[in-house]
Amino acid sequence: MNMAAFHQNSTDFILLGLITHPTFPGLIFAVVFSIFLVAVTANVVMTLLIHTDSRLHTPMYFLLSQLSIMDTIYICITVPKMLQDLLSKEKTISFLGCAVQIFLYLTLIGGEFFLLGLMAYDRYVAVCNPLRYPLLMNRRICLFMVVGSWIGGSLDGFMLTPFTMSFPYCGSRKINHFFCEIPAVLKLSCVDTSLYETLMYACCVLMLLIPISVISVSYTRILLTVHRMNSAEGRRKAFATCSSHIMVVIIFYGAAFYTNVLPHSYHTPEKDKIVSAFYTILTPMLNPLIYSLRNKDVATALRGVMGRHTSSQKIRAEDVPKKY
Repeated sequence: MNMAAFHQNSTDFILLGLITHPTFPGLIFAVVFSIFLVAVTANVVMTLLIHTDSRLHTPMYFLLSQLSIMDTIYICITVPKMLQDLLSKEKTISFLGCAVQIFLYLTLIGGEFFLLGLMAYDRYVAVCNPLRYPLLMNRRICLFMVVGSWIGGSLDGFMLTPFTMSFPYCGSRKINHFFCEIPAVLKLSCVDTSLYETLMYACCVLMLLIPISVISVSYTRILLTVHRMNSAEGRRKAFATCSSHIMVVIIFYGAAFYTNVLPHSYHTPEKDKIVSAFYTILTPMLNPLIYSLRNKDVATALRGVMGRHTSSQKIRAEDVPKKY
């Protein structure tokens, strides 16, 4: 990129927000902030619970803790800036800040794609090969899965971010979005980006196909194994083991399918912002809630922690000398 193009691209962008001219920005701020607070708290609690409770020191929960870490970082990439813009007249984001936001967003969403696929493989091994589970899902393999997910996601960030930010943006600086999502940013470019958008579309579809293939094969094998089970209790346990993950996959991949697979004719700026808000704001909140409410082990561990906290508070209260 020449010096003139760099000078053009060094100017700040303006984020128009989720709603361009909100009537009640204070109400939107309160709702989004509440969701953000619940999401961060739930994911941090889930991560700490898994690392402190010995009953949750299994491969499935280790992968779940990594999902919670990704969700925590993921929601912190976009929402704090969105909240700041709701209260501020200056809704600008620097060129570098926009590039960083794109890179982190792509890395985290790509990492979650791969991690959810590998979590499906974990469930396949647990249901279909329970005797070999300790061998096939040992600590080394789990670490390899997690590192592979982060690297796979970051490759998407390293490939797409430099290309996106290298285009000259010499027209309007107003991004019709609440964060720097690539399609919204490319609309401001003063050159034709159709070829790049086609290549980016193919890249995103490929990134979706890999984990979706793993998920499809894994759950097909799980369904066949469950169908052959004679025990109703065994079927119930198998369903309980997989139900939370299936719900998270449907929610996350449903939004990703709309964003990355549907043709441009189905997209409008308003629809894109709503779907983006769903998987950048709501999904990080829903994931830990689904796992904690539908997972017996997590719920039991959480009740145990809360019970110990309540007991310690009672003991402290009894130790305080009564005043007459």
